[in-house]
Amino acid sequence: MRRSVGVRWWRRGRGAGFGAWLLRGPSQVMFLADARTGAVFCCALATVDWRYGGYALGGAVLGTTTARLLHVARDRVEQGLEGFNSCLFALCLAVFLDPSRLSTLLLAAAGCVVTAVATAAVVRLLSVWHLPSLTLPYCLLASAVTVAAPAFGRIWPHGGSLAALPHAASGPSVPQPGDLWRAFFRNVSQVFFLDEWYVGALLLAGLFLASRPAGLVACAGSATGVLTAWALGAPTARIADGSMGCNAVLVALALCGVFLTAAPATLLYALLGAATATAVTPAVAHLLAPSGGHAFTWPFVLTTLGFLTAARSFPRLTGRTPAPDGPPPHQSGTPAPAA
Repeated sequence: MRRSVGVRWWRRGRGAGFGAWLLRGPSQVMFLADARTGAVFCCALATVDWRYGGYALGGAVLGTTTARLLHVARDRVEQGLEGFNSCLFALCLAVFLDPSRLSTLLLAAAGCVVTAVATAAVVRLLSVWHLPSLTLPYCLLASAVTVAAPAFGRIWPHGGSLAALPHAASGPSVPQPGDLWRAFFRNVSQVFFLDEWYVGALLLAGLFLASRPAGLVACAGSATGVLTAWALGAPTARIADGSMGCNAVLVALALCGVFLTAAPATLLYALLGAATATAVTPAVAHLLAPSGGHAFTWPFVLTTLGFLTAARSFPRLTGRTPAPDGPPPHQSGTPAPAA
């Protein structure tokens, strides 16, 4: 019996390879190009609601496929770099807009295609300064949808707007031991907008499956987020639900082992960045309070870009001699530049 074209295509490894590309999308949320980790991440999300895992994987599929059809550089597609922003965007809509609504599904699908375009634009723009795009495309689109959604009755499932004015911290600020260990895991799960501690444990397992150093750095980032929030007097509820420390996990991973070589000096620098992102999180949430106060991963993006730019002036971190900030010294016999 003659095999179908599709079966022969898969058996030659092309289909299997493309499947690995798709699963690398979710894993790239944590800077890993590992299909196994991506599968663990999707399964972890599905333990809360199978639709969350479906939205995350479906978002990665749409983003990666769109980039492939538009002939984005093959290495970016293969490594999952075109799938993680669309993965986060689709999951974000599922969590905040009700995954069972057809309007949410259609908006997520359309948004994932647009995310591929936004990713290309951001990559092109930031390449001028040799900076990574991170989750900036996702942040831009997620913030735009959050602001616009209440204006459309077929999209917004809530009875009224979630907008609120910023207010001072209230409630107890001394966490109990149970709050601390739950916060440690929830800092990881909140990267994917979920506050179930066991999801964070599964996500950490996926990290350790691909890279033990990455898993340890993520743990250090989460612990730093918890300690920083407690030291600054954040309410226990905000510490325990992971919303204060989730960006700290991403910053720690980015600055130690991904964009800067893993070393004792970069680990300390990364943990300083993690603490900074924790402090920046409520500032961003307050700025976005009129649209619901969702900080998304803006604190991670802003902190990481700032720290990466600054790192170029620190040879201890990069191993390179920093370029002078001012103009080159004037040499005799040549006209001085005009002021």
